[in-house]
Amino acid sequence: MIAFKEWQVVCKALAEGRQTVILRKGGIHEGREGFAWKHESFALFPTRFHAQREGVKPEDWAAFGEEELSEWQEGEVVPIQWECEVERAVTLSTREEVEALRDLHIWTDEVIRERFDWEMKGMKGQSLHAAFVKVREIHPTLDVVYQKRCHGGCRSWLELEN
Repeated sequence: MIAFKEWQVVCKALAEGRQTVILRKGGIHEGREGFAWKHESFALFPTRFHAQREGVKPEDWAAFGEEELSEWQEGEVVPIQWECEVERAVTLSTREEVEALRDLHIWTDEVIRERFDWEMKGMKGQSLHAAFVKVREIHPTLDVVYQKRCHGGCRSWLELEN
């Protein structure tokens, strides 16, 4: 099973329909070619780092209902509860295109601006990858035992054992 790493608060927003697009620049370990939507469907692997609270709109953090999240620890069980189907994927190359999606996600303007402008390792600034997704619940939930060597690091895609 292929999984996409995303902030836990965003996974919940996607599952609840408060968010319908995923915006991604790419992880440090994406390689020289950078990030790409490589899969038409994937599970969501909820992550618990990157100062999520400060990165989302206050009203959406309140809807999440958690005070603080600490990173997954070795041996903890990560519940894989949702899967996404990509309806359409595009690369956004203007601020106007990004701004037009403001009501479709829970990230703050500052986070989106940082991601849009960031460039490194062949990834050009002034762009973001967007996937418009449908989300459905996985029955039964897949419980994955967290292993930093398999699930940690700044990469977007993981291969999970069923």
